Amino acid sequence: MGSAEYVGEQLAEQLITQGINTEVHDQPNFSEINQENTIWLLCTSTYGAGDYPENLLAFVEDINQVDDLKGLNFSVIGLGDTSYDTYNLAGRNLEQLLLSKGAHRIADRLELNILDEQLPEDTALAWLPSWIEKVSSI
Repeated sequence: MGSAEYVGEQLAEQLITQGINTEVHDQPNFSEINQENTIWLLCTSTYGAGDYPENLLAFVEDINQVDDLKGLNFSVIGLGDTSYDTYNLAGRNLEQLLLSKGAHRIADRLELNILDEQLPEDTALAWLPSWIEKVSSI
């Protein structure tokens, strides 16, 4: 939602520019997203008291129902505000959920603080080449 969507769109544009097949899912539907031979780059904000944003609720519930995601490679980008004690809790919880289902984390979670002077999308775009390098080694 909001900043997370914008970060996701900026990253997708950069990936496409580099010839990397990319799909953006603002309202992700788990059953419609390939889990094998793909890499998920999940970008989420934290809502309220550490909750997932509304557009991810059904997606997360579907992931909870799955027993095995061993074929899935993923990375998480979380956006949050360090003035809250639930800073980036949704991103942390999403990463932990995927790991608990056997999915393979490609890169450490990127946490973006919206209070930083640098725009979140600029920080994410600066991080992207190192992520692409890790992805290329798979």
